[in-house]
Amino acid sequence: MLRLYDSRYSGNSWKIRILLNQLKRPFERYTLDLESGETKSDEFYGLNRFSRIPVLQLEDGRTVVESAAILLYLSEGTPYLYDDPYLRSQIIGWMFFEQGDLQRFIALSRVYHIRGMADKMSQQIERLHADGYLGLEKLERWLVAHEWLVGDRYTVADLALFAYVSLAHQGKYEMERFPAILRWLDRVKGQPGWLDIFDQSPYQKGNSRASAK
Repeated sequence: MLRLYDSRYSGNSWKIRILLNQLKRPFERYTLDLESGETKSDEFYGLNRFSRIPVLQLEDGRTVVESAAILLYLSEGTPYLYDDPYLRSQIIGWMFFEQGDLQRFIALSRVYHIRGMADKMSQQIERLHADGYLGLEKLERWLVAHEWLVGDRYTVADLALFAYVSLAHQGKYEMERFPAILRWLDRVKGQPGWLDIFDQSPYQKGNSRASAK
């Protein structure tokens, strides 16, 4: 059975749980405590050379790391990933955009707020917002004219961007500035098999909080 190493609040991990649920793939979930350094152990380094979550461990023990790579691996041969090389390249392009132009700026601002560090980190948050808004404006401009990010249907490109964009309000981004993005978020949430961040998939077999062995 597939085994997913993740953390409770991670948007990158959330993407993988959504897709596993949409694909109806059974998996074991191992939730790690990032603040206690569980991803810094030698055991975990053996699973992921980058020492971060999420990690998908396959039935034969091999691992797939980085959320975009995991999404692409799981979606191969499914309706969530196009076979056409050009359309596939567009999906991958959006995934690069998410990691480079959105994820870091949204995720760090969110972390500072949910950990009660917003006042102390106010200058850093201001800089994060400046860069994050630039990415959100580009996404808004695309979605004004397109229902989905690539082609005429929901794909892993939408899922890849959805997670942190949907959490941006927790980092005090003013998302009402982006009505096309808000409509798109609702379309993604309306997809069969979608899960909220703290929902448990019916295909999840247990949830161990023990360190990776």
